[in-house]
Amino acid sequence: AAGFLGSHLSDYLLDGGFSVVGMDNLLTGDLANIQHLTGRDFVFVKHDVTNYINLPGPIDLIFHFASPASPIDYLRVPIQTLKVGSLGTHNTLGLAKAKQARFLLASTSEVYGDPLVHPQREDYWGNVNPVGPRGVYDEAKRFAEAMTMAYHRVHGVQTRIVRIFNTYGPRIRIDDGRAVPAFMSQALRNEDVTVFGDGSQTRSLCYVSDLIDGIFRLMLSDTSDPVNIGNPQELTISQLAEQIIALTGSRSRVVYRPLPVDDPR
Repeated sequence: AAGFLGSHLSDYLLDGGFSVVGMDNLLTGDLANIQHLTGRDFVFVKHDVTNYINLPGPIDLIFHFASPASPIDYLRVPIQTLKVGSLGTHNTLGLAKAKQARFLLASTSEVYGDPLVHPQREDYWGNVNPVGPRGVYDEAKRFAEAMTMAYHRVHGVQTRIVRIFNTYGPRIRIDDGRAVPAFMSQALRNEDVTVFGDGSQTRSLCYVSDLIDGIFRLMLSDTSDPVNIGNPQELTISQLAEQIIALTGSRSRVVYRPLPVDDPR
């Protein structure tokens, strides 16, 4: 709940009249993201969902968003990333089963790996290197999807899976390591803007409020199969860098560095 997306989801639910219990172990989250919720119908519980979860009272909806999500984070804490995708998903699904709550898993476009099919439809199975450095995140989310579908099929839990594509907006960490905050911070300091690879790789960027609205609509839908949410309009990384330099009025120039291992093109 104290992460980038979790804090915006908490805002959205509270604005919709829900009572919200926000849980976070603050491995990558920040209490500053939810300080403004003090005095609202919001309870914060500091807890690591890889441990057993015990919450009193009825629960209607469970959104499992716990996971490091940027390459900088999951390469720094690879074991915690794998544990939250496996044990954390098991524990949150167990809570959903016990409370007869509807469950939504925040999965990722990274389940497609470095895709050989473009654009990626939900029926594409992906091209993932399980033993590469990025495998800790890709495979944690793929396992989480499999566990979610198992609880849906075996225990009849009402489950939803969203595969989130690149998202940006307020509260994204400036040291997140992803393109938008990295380019913004470099451009604002008039430093070289670093593009990895030749810059021809494409990304689509979804604004955070659009993503959260889509996720809530998915939760209320009858769709148990995975659903991609993102912006269908793509741009190259070089175009993104030049656009941010122009918007900031920066004196920065674009410099190119080698592409990281298994980075999606």
